[in-house]
Amino acid sequence: MFHHVEAVLFDLDGTLIDSAPDLGAAVDKMRTDRGLSSFPLAHYRHMAGAGARGMIGLAFGMTPDHPDFDAMKEEFFVNYENCMTERTRIFDGVVNLINALVARGLSWGVVTNKSSRFTDPLTAAMPLFSTARAIVSGNSTPHAKPHPEPLFEAARRLSVDPARCIYVGDDERDIIAGLAAGMGTVAASYGYLGQQTDISSWNAHLHIDFPIDLLKYLHSA
Repeated sequence: MFHHVEAVLFDLDGTLIDSAPDLGAAVDKMRTDRGLSSFPLAHYRHMAGAGARGMIGLAFGMTPDHPDFDAMKEEFFVNYENCMTERTRIFDGVVNLINALVARGLSWGVVTNKSSRFTDPLTAAMPLFSTARAIVSGNSTPHAKPHPEPLFEAARRLSVDPARCIYVGDDERDIIAGLAAGMGTVAASYGYLGQQTDISSWNAHLHIDFPIDLLKYLHSA
């Protein structure tokens, strides 16, 4: 399906790594620290891609316009910093996928809305990312996804025409950004998906049920 591909870019949480257990643990600690009951991971998992807004919303029913939200967000961030590599794992098949891309001579990178405050130490701690040639965080450019600028920035760092890049993500904003950047887009149906489960409505060029499936659709010539 995709021809003349020179680079593959990925979202991070829900696409390459399953960080939901650590994100859920960080916000659930806020509940137990206040004497509230603990929620199971399943309560948080589907909104793990929504960061502090999603986690605090599920844990406390609090929205960003609440006067205490900023303080709660910073508490969540500190908790997450203290545990962000304890339970996070790489999705099955991702290591084989990345190794295959590298073996084919394709560049790869990460474009995430996660702040560099977390992206940098997290990716530095995981050997998977040692071959990534670009890691663009949510604060690396003036705009975050669904704006295409982070994807353009990644393409610039890779010295690759955006039209020769593929972007893989598990949220509709990933597909919106990828399409706006003129990239091939792939919806990762194994990811978090937020509240949206009908990924066909995202208008991605392709959806995959397992990371390794991507290889069947990549052609460098």
